[in-house]
Amino acid sequence: MSTAHRAPKRRSATAIAALGVTALALTACAGNGGASSATSFDYLAAVENSIVRDELTALGDGACAANEKALPLKVETLPQADVLQRVTLLASQNALPTTFTAPTAPLRPGGTLGDDDTVLDLEDTLTELGVMDDILPSAVATVKNIYGDRFVSMPYQYNVEGFFYNKTMFADLGIAVPQTWDELLDAADTVQASGKSAFTVSGAQGWTITRYISTYLFRLLGPDAMNDIASGDAKLTDPEYVEAITAVADLGKYFGAGITTMDMQTATSEFFTGNAAMMYNGTWMLADVYNTELNQIGEDAVGFMPFPTVEGGKGSIDQYPANTGAATSFSTKGYDEEKVGGWLSCIAENYGSSVLKNQGVISGFKLNEEVTDVPALTAEVQGIMADTDETVTWFETFLPEKAGVDAQTNAAPLLTGGISPEDFAALVQAGVDAGLKK
Repeated sequence: MSTAHRAPKRRSATAIAALGVTALALTACAGNGGASSATSFDYLAAVENSIVRDELTALGDGACAANEKALPLKVETLPQADVLQRVTLLASQNALPTTFTAPTAPLRPGGTLGDDDTVLDLEDTLTELGVMDDILPSAVATVKNIYGDRFVSMPYQYNVEGFFYNKTMFADLGIAVPQTWDELLDAADTVQASGKSAFTVSGAQGWTITRYISTYLFRLLGPDAMNDIASGDAKLTDPEYVEAITAVADLGKYFGAGITTMDMQTATSEFFTGNAAMMYNGTWMLADVYNTELNQIGEDAVGFMPFPTVEGGKGSIDQYPANTGAATSFSTKGYDEEKVGGWLSCIAENYGSSVLKNQGVISGFKLNEEVTDVPALTAEVQGIMADTDETVTWFETFLPEKAGVDAQTNAAPLLTGGISPEDFAALVQAGVDAGLKK
């Protein structure tokens, strides 16, 4: 899963160090391509997630030390809920920092950062720097899927989704890894007959259920299934969409009791205590796999498999649902090729190996330095990401807010029979229609 170390193509050092950013530092930026007047590499980040800023700091102490010396990184942290307000304010003042955590909606077409050149086109920039091939193609595809065919976010965090499954239980029950929806149902029947639950989800976190619907749709109708809903070219009440919703509703018999109010912690525990055979989730769940207090079935008992194909469907089993976490963009005004470009080059060349080695985190960057002692399942997932060319998104990605809320609120009742597939489709579609009229 790792590759030999390569010599840098263009730049080699990069850095980061201190915390805290002043208003003066936030506005100290240079025009695109010119000589930088900035005295620091300013990064506005959400306080809840320290992974990126910790790793950039580590790079500044090591591989990117020369960039740190030339342009020290300074980080301002805010609660995630306050990031949108700050980014909006700074954008209106033409004072965005060099790089910043950006809420999703403003970066999409029609958003406040989505229709002008305020945000750096990273594909063009990284290509000019000679480091674009240090980004995994699947990560590029995922960013473009989310942000309207624009590569405007560094894929510091990259996750694919699928089923985590209990390999020991599968082996004991003679279950082969399902490749088709019918095989998945057969496996579920076998698990249920043994007295265990086939699946576990959190009804309190409805997205854990709506993911089933969207991925079934992607397998049935192809990667544009949810884009067509958001654009008005199709409706959730169309027969093929109701078919997918019905297929997921029919899974209700395979879940344990109490799923309507089950929280995520309890649902996850059901899997790791061996009470449920499968859990659909993102590869961020790897951290739980290696948590020996939580994982009672053992690290070696956990496998990962893709959402299966649907008979006669237009989608492919290799089209993994994926996301790249919170967007991290660069301001066009704050960019200059020498110093900020040097940072970008060093990050692209070193981040993937560094964050995997230091934090065990998979990113959207290639591994350009050998990383040893990587757990087998992490290595397997890394290989999937490296070999994947096309990804899909998730149910709520492009839906109006009300439609997404209605879908998640009614996802658990869909499994328990509290709402019919037809009524679920009509309810969520009403929210889509209302959003399209605005």
